[in-house]
Amino acid sequence: MREAKGGDAATADIYATSSDGDTRFFGQPWALAHVFGVEMWERFSFYGMQGILLIYLYYTVTEGGLGIDKSVATGIVGAYGGAVYLSTILGAWIADRLLGSERVLFFSAWVIMAGHIALALIPGVLGVGVGLVLVALGSGGLKANATSVVGTLYSAEDTRRDGGFSLFYLGINLGAFFGPLLTGLLQTTLGFHWGFGLAAVGMGIGLIQYSIGRKGLPAAARIVPNPLPRSRYGMWAGIAVAGVAAIVLLTVTGVIRADNLALVVILVTVVAAIAYFVVVLSSPRIEPIERSRVFAFIPLFIVSVGFWSLYQQQFTVLTIYSDVRLNRDLFGWEMPVSWVQSINPIFIIILSGVFAAVWTKLGPRQPSTPVKFGLGAIIMGAAFLLFLVWANGGENTTPLLGIIGILFVFTVAELFISPIGLSVSTKLAPAVFHTQMIALFFLSVALGTAIAGELGKFYDPNDEVPYFTILGFIAIALGVALVLCVKPVLKLMRGVR
Repeated sequence: MREAKGGDAATADIYATSSDGDTRFFGQPWALAHVFGVEMWERFSFYGMQGILLIYLYYTVTEGGLGIDKSVATGIVGAYGGAVYLSTILGAWIADRLLGSERVLFFSAWVIMAGHIALALIPGVLGVGVGLVLVALGSGGLKANATSVVGTLYSAEDTRRDGGFSLFYLGINLGAFFGPLLTGLLQTTLGFHWGFGLAAVGMGIGLIQYSIGRKGLPAAARIVPNPLPRSRYGMWAGIAVAGVAAIVLLTVTGVIRADNLALVVILVTVVAAIAYFVVVLSSPRIEPIERSRVFAFIPLFIVSVGFWSLYQQQFTVLTIYSDVRLNRDLFGWEMPVSWVQSINPIFIIILSGVFAAVWTKLGPRQPSTPVKFGLGAIIMGAAFLLFLVWANGGENTTPLLGIIGILFVFTVAELFISPIGLSVSTKLAPAVFHTQMIALFFLSVALGTAIAGELGKFYDPNDEVPYFTILGFIAIALGVALVLCVKPVLKLMRGVR
């Protein structure tokens, strides 16, 4: 995600030219295999764990779960997801100022594995708390830097760059596909902790493979772009200690609780986003044309938040829906709840290439970014309205093909917003705030994910119509509003489409 930073052309020219003739990994540099592998296994462990996390929280003790109220459980999952994306900012900062992307990626993988081990071995709420904190911090660090490391494998003239990133993206979705399948299978046959344990094993395999091959990565992957002066180490260490102490104090005193965790993450993310916008817009180092483009990013940010607040309910409301409403009978065998999480990666693998080909074919005739964002929100809202076909039905009344169809629409909406959002954030970014603008897009994902957890508290399986109707039409309204405002937004974008 931070390729433009870690994959800076000048840096790549210096260090990556030696890989220009290396075609040992499907025509790509062999070093890509190492990053491909660790990212694939990280996504395997991440989505494998997330596929069974919510039901572990709210299943009764006799069913192997913790017996937490469903509304509280969805809030915890939403807060955790939001924290992952918040942590990308921390991971990017540590890479840019202290360790470099490659080292942060390596250490983050260890932290992730430790988190999955905690979930597998530490019983009860304590294991969940320790495990989710570690996985969130580690996933944020790895997510922020894996793409950056891939960027260092190619010189500015290497035409294989886009193909390399496509292959890397394939690895992400392969892990996301197989993770929920295998952890769900273990969860239903042996128990939840075996599923969490498999996630730890998957991350361990990725770590072993990466540890063997990381020396083959270019020196550019280890560069610290903007080193923090040693004179400021003490100050930042003090800030870090004070921050951790404040979180511990607020938790001990009951200010931060399990039932308000999603709301806390929402508030923190809102404050961080506003602070980012204020810092960028008030900076004397940006030109008027750059300031105008940052203003143009604000409506895109809002629509992105609305989109992710619905899309990320795959891990909250859709999990409950799959447990209660979905007919998971496959020829007399009941499919694990988590297997639903493997549907979306299949569609992403299939459709991402189709969308890329369509945009390439259309060239300058393709819809502008605000139109794509608006269409993405409208399609996402329509996906929620599709739930109304089976709303308020009895147990196991929604056919599997129905959910597959709805998730197909989810994926189409995603491809109108997710890759486009990353692209436009780099195009609209002022020269001196390039990484911060990418961080702002991550903050929209963090905020939407936390809101998805908070919204899950209002989902009632016995009265689903208001929930899906209201959220569906809100998303559609957001998308329509942006489409109607395309001309003024494009004017602010000053030549960027």
